[in-house]
Amino acid sequence: MDILLIGGLWLDASAWDLVVPELEALGHRPVPVALPGQGDGDTSATLADQAAAVVAAVDAAAGRPLVVGHSAASTLAWLAADARPEAVAGVVLVGGFPWDDGRPYADLFEITDGVMPFPGWEPFDGPDIADLDAATREAVAAAAVPVPEGVARGVVRLTDERRFDVPVTVVCPEFTPAQARAWIDAGDVPELARAKHLDLVDLDSGHWPMFSAPAALARLLAALSA
Repeated sequence: MDILLIGGLWLDASAWDLVVPELEALGHRPVPVALPGQGDGDTSATLADQAAAVVAAVDAAAGRPLVVGHSAASTLAWLAADARPEAVAGVVLVGGFPWDDGRPYADLFEITDGVMPFPGWEPFDGPDIADLDAATREAVAAAAVPVPEGVARGVVRLTDERRFDVPVTVVCPEFTPAQARAWIDAGDVPELARAKHLDLVDLDSGHWPMFSAPAALARLLAALSA
């Protein structure tokens, strides 16, 4: 099966380099999605541009792909389900949740000169980064790509209620499935509250398992693809 891999904020497609060979060894075709504005130097890119890139990857896939979104890119994966509900086998959300219609995509940190730079590790101190050693933190920070303002402040637009028929799995790394369920039940994630086929699965890692637990993440994705 084709497994589309969408990195979260500040990550380019190389973020999946450790996961790709693991998935290939398990018999799948991983496809890291290159997002406009995250690796190509295009600071004018918008959320619509990134969503279009993900949809294009769905259209180019062999058969119905599994669409994996990490962190904020959980929303991008969900936008793909909204745009191509009949063409997506399922959506996997790694350490993140999809925003609902009308919400800004990721207006989380200060915008400087038209981009949202990586803020350093201090805002993520705790379970998010507990499993990242110093060398990995340094490497990830050095490779971090500032997110264009048009992406970070882009407004989420969802139009097709058939997205709720697409199977969704939330992979819970730095939080537990019980916590995720409580947030959904409390109304914090209205999109997932309406999903007809929702699973919550645990992964023993921090927020960036593609760096700290690539083999375990690949095994989980392979299992979900079945």
